Amino acid sequence: MKNLENQVIIVTGGASGIGGAITNVLAQRGAKIIAVDINDEAGKKKEEENPAKVVFMKGDVSKKSTAEEAVKLAVSKFGKLTGLVNNAHASRQKPLMDLTEEDWALSFGTGLNATLYFMKSAYSELSKNGGAIVNFGSGAGLEGQKNQASYAAAKEAIRGLSRVAANEWANDNIRVNVVCPMALTDGVKHWKENFPEQYKESKDKIPLKRFGDPEKDVAPIVAFLLSDDSQYMTGQTVMADGGSIKLR
Repeated sequence: MKNLENQVIIVTGGASGIGGAITNVLAQRGAKIIAVDINDEAGKKKEEENPAKVVFMKGDVSKKSTAEEAVKLAVSKFGKLTGLVNNAHASRQKPLMDLTEEDWALSFGTGLNATLYFMKSAYSELSKNGGAIVNFGSGAGLEGQKNQASYAAAKEAIRGLSRVAANEWANDNIRVNVVCPMALTDGVKHWKENFPEQYKESKDKIPLKRFGDPEKDVAPIVAFLLSDDSQYMTGQTVMADGGSIKLR
């Protein structure tokens, strides 16, 4: 399947985890990718695996300058920008009353602020020929998961931002959708170790009886939202969670 031929897409956190899986799948489907990540080793490896399709850029997504640089890199390397995936997000899992100002700043800086910076930086290029943005929400925000206050709050703010952008930017033929994944990443494994009962509770609620695979279960949904196959979808939250949450 090559339904992303001629597309140039920025993926934040694109070197490993769900972001790395997205980078792989988008490249397989014909896209060129700017993978923005702080993980030098993983990023360089990703670029070496597919040098014709993937360009790694080391950068802190919480800085506006990183977003601006990524857009410039996409245009200088590949001549345009047609898509954006805001996947990167760092947070600390603690009870609400234990969260510090630094914890809140980390989650909102790498989550909401980063998403806003990259959307605004990409807007000019995406508006030239139309394009698609995929932002990331989370079931943690939709359900108010314990020990996830800073993460859940930032994720719900991202969903609100995405709906506004979908309405405002529709005239520019820019689509903005949100994916909420439930995938077995390194972060989820860490969460499982620290909160085993909560992990089991979440897993037991999945109708399909398993956490998703980042490359097989989540990345193809992101690819769909970036492709012309979803050209009549915008402002939507798509649950890639095995049926755990059914939005109405």
